[in-house]
Amino acid sequence: MTILEEIIENKKKEVALLKEQFSILDLEEREFFGRKVLSFKDFLLAKDRSGIIAEFKTKSPSKGIINATADPAKTTKAYNEAGASALSVLTDVDFFGGSNENLLAARRVNEIPILRKDFIIDEFQLLEAKSIGADVILLIASNLEVAQCKRLAKAAKALGLNVLLEVHDKAELKFINEFVDAVGVNNRNLNTFRVDIQTSVDLVNEIPNEFLKISESGIDKVETIKLLKNVGYQGFLIGENFMKEEDPGKACKNFIEAIKENGR
Repeated sequence: MTILEEIIENKKKEVALLKEQFSILDLEEREFFGRKVLSFKDFLLAKDRSGIIAEFKTKSPSKGIINATADPAKTTKAYNEAGASALSVLTDVDFFGGSNENLLAARRVNEIPILRKDFIIDEFQLLEAKSIGADVILLIASNLEVAQCKRLAKAAKALGLNVLLEVHDKAELKFINEFVDAVGVNNRNLNTFRVDIQTSVDLVNEIPNEFLKISESGIDKVETIKLLKNVGYQGFLIGENFMKEEDPGKACKNFIEAIKENGR
C-alpha cells in the first residue's frame, strides 16, 4: 500500500466518524458558515500581492516534523502582511499534523483567501470546510474518480467555495471540469514523494487558459518563480521552504521582497 492509499483509507474512517459526531445542521450553525467567501482569483491576480500561496504545515509523511513550534495565527498573519495572495492550512491530523483549529486560528486574524489543504473525498467535508472559514477547497485527482471529482467540485461551487484541482501528470488533466477555478500542478508525486519542477513546465500549456494556473511544491528559489511566471503560472504554493525556518513569516517576507527585487 502506498502512502497515498494509506492516507485515503484513514480518511474514509475519519469522515465516517465525523458524520456520526455532527449533523449538517451542526456545521451550518458554526460561526463562519455564513460568511462571504473571498475570491481566490481576485487575490491571486491582485497587483499589490505576490501570487504566493503561503502554507502552514507542521509535518509531512516524507519529511516528518517540519516545525513543531510555529503558531498558526501569528504565522499566517505574518504571511498575509508579507504580501501572500492566499494562505494554505493543513487540516489532516494523522499524516500532516494539521487541524481544523489551525485553520480557525488563521481565519480569525486574516481577510485573504484560505485553502483548506486536506484529502477531500466526501461532500460532508465541504460543509465542514465552509464551517471553519475556508474559501478554497482542494480536490486531488490522484485520489478521486473523474465523476466523483466533478460531483465534489459542483457541490463546492453550490456552497460558494473556490475549487483548486491538483494534478501531477498529463493523464490527470481529464479531471478538469467547469466547476473548477484553478488547476494546480503538484511537482511532488504523491506516491513516491519525488519532487521535480519540470512537471509544472511540461504541463502548463496543457491546461486551458480559462483556469488559474498554480505550481505547487518544491519551490525554494526566486529564480524558480521567475521561470514559472514566464511559462504561464499565476500562483505558487510554498510551505516547507518557509516552515522549516524558525520564523516562517520572516522567511516569507524575505522571499517576497527578493521576488520584487528580481522583477525590477
